[in-house]
Amino acid sequence: MLLTIDVGNTHTVLGLFDGEEIVEHWRISTDARRTADELAVLLQGLMGMHPLLGDELGDGIDGIAICATVPSVLHELREVTRRYYGDVPAVLVEPGVKTGVPIQFDNPKEVGADRIINAVAANELYGGPAIVVDFGTATTFDAVSARGEYVGGVIAPGIEISVEALGVKAAQLRKIEVARPRTVIGKNTVAAMQSGIVYGFAGQVDGVVNRMARELADDPDDVTVIATGGLAPTVLGESSVIDEHEPWLTLIGLRMVYERNVSRM
Repeated sequence: MLLTIDVGNTHTVLGLFDGEEIVEHWRISTDARRTADELAVLLQGLMGMHPLLGDELGDGIDGIAICATVPSVLHELREVTRRYYGDVPAVLVEPGVKTGVPIQFDNPKEVGADRIINAVAANELYGGPAIVVDFGTATTFDAVSARGEYVGGVIAPGIEISVEALGVKAAQLRKIEVARPRTVIGKNTVAAMQSGIVYGFAGQVDGVVNRMARELADDPDDVTVIATGGLAPTVLGESSVIDEHEPWLTLIGLRMVYERNVSRM
């Protein structure tokens, strides 16, 4: 089985693939202070509960694919693969790794690995032109051309960042649960904040995607818009531009990149 690990700024998502099918997944907090040994114990605890894997760390794992936006965590995961999975092929997405997606960016090294991986999966699953909207710590919008090139994108503050900022910077406001209110016009402070977050972000997504689509294709209707990320369900029902929802897009992209690189190892 293939273990895929997507390390984000706030959460780390792990997926277990049996062929092309994702058979298990986990979401944990990202902690840059965790050592390689602590990460190994955490992995053993999660995977030891799965009936298709053995009790010992690494039993049943035939390959590992990792991408990370936190360099210190990537460093520790590299050590995990070396010490605890030494005989298992591992692909860590970084410069030099074959993705199959040309990067048309001023400095390709500035693009987060997860964004390139999302472009890989979007192009393979849906074809270009496409826009991936990833609802994570930041809300990112990534454009894939008709030729399958990564051509750039947009970065905006994420939903959780915005909620926290309201609670910190506004004296009479507090952190709230992000949920769809019953009406757009809030009848109390919590409902008003929920409305601003849910409908405000839906409007942001629609506005940004429409502008990107006009630049990306002669006919904006030809652009496929894919939503992913843990907070995507918050906005899905309110946005008018999202065509597909693929919660495991990054993990799927990791599987694809692993398959393109493992034969070269």
